[in-house]
Amino acid sequence: MNISRREFLKVIGILAASGCAAGGCEPLASYLSGPGDKYQSLIPVSPLQRLILNRISFGARNSDLKRIAEIGTAAYLEEQLSPEGIRDTRTNLLLRRFDVIDMDADTLRGRADKLFDNYDPNLVLDPFRQATLLRQVYSERALYEVMVEFWTDHFNIAVSKGDCWFLKVVDDREVIRKNALGHFRSLLGASAKSPAMLIYLDNQENHRDAPNENYARELLELHTLGVDGGYSQEDVMSLARCLTGWGVKEHFWRGEIVFRGDDHSAGDKTLLGHPIQPAGKAELDQVLDLLAAHPATARYISSKLAQRFLADDPPPEITSKASQVFLDTGGDIQAVLRVILLDGLPLVQNGSFPLKYKRPLNYLLSALRICGADTDGGTALQGSLKAMGQPLYDWPTPDGYPDTGAAWQGNLLPRWRFALDLTSNQIPGTRFNLASFLDGRENEIPSGFLKRAARRLLGSSLEPDIEKELLVTIQPIMNEFPRQAAELVIAGLLASPHFQWR
Repeated sequence: MNISRREFLKVIGILAASGCAAGGCEPLASYLSGPGDKYQSLIPVSPLQRLILNRISFGARNSDLKRIAEIGTAAYLEEQLSPEGIRDTRTNLLLRRFDVIDMDADTLRGRADKLFDNYDPNLVLDPFRQATLLRQVYSERALYEVMVEFWTDHFNIAVSKGDCWFLKVVDDREVIRKNALGHFRSLLGASAKSPAMLIYLDNQENHRDAPNENYARELLELHTLGVDGGYSQEDVMSLARCLTGWGVKEHFWRGEIVFRGDDHSAGDKTLLGHPIQPAGKAELDQVLDLLAAHPATARYISSKLAQRFLADDPPPEITSKASQVFLDTGGDIQAVLRVILLDGLPLVQNGSFPLKYKRPLNYLLSALRICGADTDGGTALQGSLKAMGQPLYDWPTPDGYPDTGAAWQGNLLPRWRFALDLTSNQIPGTRFNLASFLDGRENEIPSGFLKRAARRLLGSSLEPDIEKELLVTIQPIMNEFPRQAAELVIAGLLASPHFQWR
């Protein structure tokens, strides 16, 4: 028996009327299943701990809830802020089959281990995206993966442009992943010497006699100071002159960065009122040092991080404190995050700011993680993500995928489709284990199961009137097809308005 759309939409409609589904209940499952029985032995975690897990990961799994309950909030955050100390055996094993993520970009003719030798972009991009999703689903280094996604948006590169389809793989490994929780200056410098970035923002077309301002403008507006950072058109032009000569080799050396001194604009330059000493390629470090240490950069980066982890309109007092820490520590990303998470999340938990609406990627991953589903991250799952509007590495403009709810709230139908396909195992390569919810007690469907599923997925029991109405709706299905009734309930909860928020 297949669940009809009419039944599914009716369940969603009932849940949409629930005070819990409208945002009145807590954002994460309130309890962790203990050993043996998945629903009777419960380990409590605090509301703040639940919120932290929902913000620093792509969705809390039972193992995450157990860990934070065991070691406490502060210790858990410090553990996540030092990912090199976290064993990630399963993820590492899963990634062994994806050779492309460890390949070099430059191509010497006859070298079969170079990315460009795979002349079909899909032979590179499909496994690259697949590996990314597997990391996000399975990695124990949850905060690290969230920060990789954050910086991927901040230093956005669309793989549809030029050679970026293979250069972005190296950028991901050598720029984003190496520096995601380090110092901002190191990350900025790595990005400025990334062949993928120089090609994406046209700096290989930035010549002494014909300056191209594209990279210079985005370096100021999107990567450092922000659009209100106080720079002028003269600053853009001056910075573009500083960046002349930097480009990417072609032909046999594709993907290798180069500085051509004879194509560099010589002479004195001024940026933000500061003189840039004529120094050829060393001018790049001068301007990056200036921009990374600028107060406007501290405010802009801190504000974006607060927006990602706290609220679309983050609390000014937290942004201000984080900005000062940024300046005091020379852009230590871990130190800035401590302020935002430890000082900011209690304000969110207390109701001072609204919840964050899940972007498509976060919605898809949170459903997989909270349900304990297994996936290969392959083309079918990638297709679900694309239908929701957020295919990996495919945002065409340099600003990265939007991080506010208003940008995503008008495309719910693909999310509903995904929820139904997931629970009914209609996504090739992805397996939802209904038995983990039923726990051998099919006869309790729908009443006992409905309570357990709501607690697990939404963090709270449903209102009595809503639960009663749902029971009336699914009772006829339960009488003949109890497992399908369970699938309908889970799909409805995943598609409900409340599960769209984190």
